[in-house]
Amino acid sequence: MNIGVMGAGAVGCFFGGLLARAGHAVTLVGRPALVDAVRAHGLRLQMKDGFDGQVAIGAAAGPEALADADLVLFCVKSADTEGAGRAMLPHLKPGAVVLAMQNGVDNADRLAAVLGRPVVPVVVYVATDMAGPAHVRHHGRGDLILGPGPDSARVAEVLRAANIPATVSAGVTAALWDKLIINCAYNALSAVTQVTYGGLVAVPGVTDVMTDVVAEAVAVARARGIAVADDILDRVLALAAAMPNQYSSTAQDLARGKRSEIDYLNGHIVRQGAALGIPTPVNRTLLALVKVVEAKPALAV
Repeated sequence: MNIGVMGAGAVGCFFGGLLARAGHAVTLVGRPALVDAVRAHGLRLQMKDGFDGQVAIGAAAGPEALADADLVLFCVKSADTEGAGRAMLPHLKPGAVVLAMQNGVDNADRLAAVLGRPVVPVVVYVATDMAGPAHVRHHGRGDLILGPGPDSARVAEVLRAANIPATVSAGVTAALWDKLIINCAYNALSAVTQVTYGGLVAVPGVTDVMTDVVAEAVAVARARGIAVADDILDRVLALAAAMPNQYSSTAQDLARGKRSEIDYLNGHIVRQGAALGIPTPVNRTLLALVKVVEAKPALAV
């Protein structure tokens, strides 16, 4: 299968690397530093299970490289959804399947509006980071939930054959919200403090803040008619034990001086709460703190 990855960061490189390792023709579309490194020596895939090796894979800096793709893994940051969608639109094959593999809950709809075609929403559960321009490091999980669609079952089979656990679920919207709530509890706190999940929960009072974040987000979700899992708080608090050494993606972004996705995480809860008349003071505080850290280089000190 010809597979393209639009937005080859940690998530795109991880899943693209697994698919290339399984024998598919995969092309990563990413920044010039990534492209140069991949073309020089391939992609280094360092797995939690002990595998550590170079994977032969294609790389390109522009979306024209997606022209032959039967499947596109769309992995750009949420703020770039429309722009990246417009850039790749002229190059997509009519029958290409597009998977929105992003944080947040509305990317598939936003991308579909740009492309004028269905996009499969995907919930991504994986802990990864980039240890170098073409070195992806896996810390845990790696499973996907795909929304239903005419090609979803076939794509899920392709993913499973590449050792990527993948299921298709009509409950994908609720699953996206579950993940959003988990992200809201951890991402901003990890980002502002630059502390791992395990380190955060070891500090007295932090789990109380997380509990408040979750309560606000659940109230917003249920007011929207989303069937949030009853055990969502238990799952939030259990994550630190499962991934004690993980930094949030927002923490990684801020550490590299990059723009974060906080507007599509806690910011989404704040906006939806305002529209519904539901107070979200803790989420609003975390949103503001991340914004301050993002703005700090430009502020007078």
